[in-house]
Amino acid sequence: MVYKADLHTHSTASDGQYAPAELVRLAKERGTEVLALTDHDNLDGLDEAVEAGRALGLQVVRGIELSSDDYLNLHILGYGFSPSLLRGWIGDLKGGRDDRKYRIRDFLRTKGLEIPLDEVDQEAAGGAVGRPHFARVMLRRGYAANWKEAFDRYLDTPEFQAIEKGTKPSAQTCVERIKKAGGKVSLAHPYQIVLNGESLEELVRRLVSYGLDAIECYYPIHTPEQTAEYLHIAEKYGLHVTGGSDFHGEKSKPDHPLAAWELALDWLI
Repeated sequence: MVYKADLHTHSTASDGQYAPAELVRLAKERGTEVLALTDHDNLDGLDEAVEAGRALGLQVVRGIELSSDDYLNLHILGYGFSPSLLRGWIGDLKGGRDDRKYRIRDFLRTKGLEIPLDEVDQEAAGGAVGRPHFARVMLRRGYAANWKEAFDRYLDTPEFQAIEKGTKPSAQTCVERIKKAGGKVSLAHPYQIVLNGESLEELVRRLVSYGLDAIECYYPIHTPEQTAEYLHIAEKYGLHVTGGSDFHGEKSKPDHPLAAWELALDWLI
């Protein structure tokens, strides 16, 4: 059956702008029928989102977005798992993400930028601290003129990514953990992955051997050519097609509004 869906969104439980229940309300207004909350390394917003969905008549899929150490921007989306079977491992990852704020602060200090962590924590509002929270403080303090500059000059450079190496689980671990918890797995935003010698198709073939179920073919800034390529790979390897907005809110990603992709989701819900 085909549903209007958005299978990639973020709330204040990680680095999104809106609380889970508010996110669900906005998705309902958008006309979305199935929404997945996929916060970074975090399960904290799922119960609130599911309850809000029930109240509004919108199906909420429990999800998560995991960052892999294999390649820069290789992210794994998990869906429909049992949170109790993932909670211990995710708790360890969340602890590592909390420690990350000190590495980011120290890195920015080497660039002459002093970012008070109390301001970053205030931006996070109790959620897991991420780069968008640092970027907001940087903009407010005049260290960057806009969001793009904050990331292009500081928060997404090869030098910055070097401090991240070795701090994340492998793609195989991400996929296998989600599958063992009864979930389904999709490869997020393929265009972003910085491949070092391995082709995207080779990567997909390797992920399939771990248990990959789907590819995020539809994404707000995929080109038509990219979408066609990902649809072809999905068909070739018998993978399902997913789509997501990667919605964080207007303050963080104004070019990623909530979506309502028409997706066949019998395999997921």
